[in-house]
Amino acid sequence: MERFVRRRLRLSPEAVSFARRGFRGTGEAARLHLEEVGRTFVDGYNAALAEDGTDALGRRLGEAPAARRGFAFEGAAMALTLLDLLVPWRRGRLAAFLAGPGRTHSYLVHVGAGWALARSPVPASALLRRLDPVERWLALDGFGFHEGFFRWPRSVVAQRVPRRLRGYARRAFDQGLGRSLWFVEGAEPERIAATIGAFPPPRRADLWSGVGLASAYAGGVTREAVERLRLLGMGFLPQLAQGAAFAAKARQLAGNETPETEMACAVLCGLPAAAAAAVTDAAEEELAASGAEPAFEVWRRRIQERFATGREAACPSATAWSAAAP
Repeated sequence: MERFVRRRLRLSPEAVSFARRGFRGTGEAARLHLEEVGRTFVDGYNAALAEDGTDALGRRLGEAPAARRGFAFEGAAMALTLLDLLVPWRRGRLAAFLAGPGRTHSYLVHVGAGWALARSPVPASALLRRLDPVERWLALDGFGFHEGFFRWPRSVVAQRVPRRLRGYARRAFDQGLGRSLWFVEGAEPERIAATIGAFPPPRRADLWSGVGLASAYAGGVTREAVERLRLLGMGFLPQLAQGAAFAAKARQLAGNETPETEMACAVLCGLPAAAAAAVTDAAEEELAASGAEPAFEVWRRRIQERFATGREAACPSATAWSAAAP
């Protein structure tokens, strides 16, 4: 039975091509880069379906290029979560992965687990209970990315949120939906800004946060493009910076830092990537795992507050772009 489920769950690399998805960006370089990101995710996903041991899976995922390795771990987490849900007599695959090779990719593994919510009817709360008390909201981020990536006419154009999501889950969903815009709009700042501007105002901050994370982690564009993104998102700079800082921390934990993340943090955070990652560490100190507000949101807000003051002085490119603004 499990072998049958594994075969049925396999994904084709073509499922993530821009042509297949109908994405609207026009830049050839960004398209090729982001399609390769998508294929790495699919490779990791299919690897988790093919391998029947955590250590063997970790070694196979480790063969992916360092800059894209996190996406392979994200894909693997989706597959393992689906197997836990669909073949429940052998649960514990995701937990074992997180405790083993997925430990240093914890952010991406939590995100990948959330992709499974879009492919199964299980309540979000059932999955969240199995995950880290703080990082578990990243699973809803993964859910939002999936819906934006695979169902963008419904989630981006029609702006629908799954009915089963309540409370803060809807905000975490929007953070992932914002990340998906980096792909849906081909990493084109003007298209991204116009799309977010069509959303109701209460949803825009979380969408921009997701864009900031994607620009720094997935990358694929020049510094000039990130500077345009910063200018267009001027009203949401703390959110953009917080997203970029999350990307910096995720790459630091995995030891797969890239020049693109360094560049995005310089533009959006006004800091080197290591210093932006350190902001997330400081904001996590004395963070209560439970309370009236999700600890994850308290963490995000602390990071945003850090970037809400004194950022223009720290980022030389900001002055030039502000002067160039109409």
